[in-house]
Amino acid sequence: MLILDNVCNFAARFQIGQMRQILSFFATMLLFFFSADNKVMADVPPNVGKTLIVYYSYTGNCREIVTTLTSQIEADVVEIQPAEKGLRYEANGYALGTELLNAINANPDDINSYPAIDPVSTSLNDYQNIIIVTPLWWSQMAAIMQTYLFQSASQMAGKHVGMIVSSHSSSISGVVRDAKRLLPDVTWMGEALWINASNHSKRASLIENWLGTQDFAIEQTTMDKMYITIDGQNQSVTLENNTAAKALVEKLQQAPVTVTLNSSGGFEIWGSLGFSLPTSNQQINAQPGDVILYNGSNICIFYGTNSWSYTRLGKIDGLSESELRSFLKAGESNISVTLSLQSDATGINTLSSSRIKDEELYSLNGQRVSNTSKGIYIKNGKKVIL
Repeated sequence: MLILDNVCNFAARFQIGQMRQILSFFATMLLFFFSADNKVMADVPPNVGKTLIVYYSYTGNCREIVTTLTSQIEADVVEIQPAEKGLRYEANGYALGTELLNAINANPDDINSYPAIDPVSTSLNDYQNIIIVTPLWWSQMAAIMQTYLFQSASQMAGKHVGMIVSSHSSSISGVVRDAKRLLPDVTWMGEALWINASNHSKRASLIENWLGTQDFAIEQTTMDKMYITIDGQNQSVTLENNTAAKALVEKLQQAPVTVTLNSSGGFEIWGSLGFSLPTSNQQINAQPGDVILYNGSNICIFYGTNSWSYTRLGKIDGLSESELRSFLKAGESNISVTLSLQSDATGINTLSSSRIKDEELYSLNGQRVSNTSKGIYIKNGKKVIL
């Protein structure tokens, strides 16, 4: 009975596929005739990385550094806080601080070795650049910041990371070693900046000069997430680590992709991507939320279950089966679905180079600016410092 159902399912798909090819041909012709004079130009440059500053401050010096830093670049900010408040890490010859560092050094791969911190709700998915601002404790990275980096290492993988270290007078080489141990899979943007007691008052010029040496991500570097947008609602998808998902990311780096999908079989919406991806087919019991590649060029998004030979692309995050049915417009036809690497995709896919004039400047998060201050901007697709 299962074999018969699958054969019928395949036949139905074949017929729908033929009809979709015919409809796609006419849709393409209509688009060709009507789009030439109706191109939408974006006011932001594509693939400009967003920046997040993550800091911990015990004495207040790092907080002052962050205030100066955010006056020069546009970035979101997250402060890391210890779970236990009011502790004096420097008391009794830095006894408590040393105890925390020794616990980490004794077993650096065990989360229980690290002091507890307050939960951090900010997701790293939308950021391509991360700047760490941390104090030095006895020639090592402050234990509180080490906890955050240990917990966030997998989310930071592949991102561009820079670091500013505050100390009284000690060299920061030990902090750099800690950072490289904790974040083995990031791309370091350049050398870390050392701000100490003797030059803290000159931090504005130090930061300005340091920013010019850092290799900020211009292209999207987040590879483990994409986003599905239907009727203005966005849902994140955790992608598989396979050639098909990687090829899809490469396609989406060029521009978001909008497809028209139809409900089928009472368990999915599916349709043609308009291009082919490499396959690694295997018999899969697809579950609600699964995003599947079918026959190399069709995408299937499941709100029910089905068994077939597929290639996995990913899975929609955090929706129940009933929420999936609502989000995916189960049972409906001609559902417009946009795939992108940004959670706020608008369907504006490209920026004509002719629209970027020499005098136009953009912030690092893609906003055009007219009243500039000192900092890093994007001009003609390149970083410039004013």
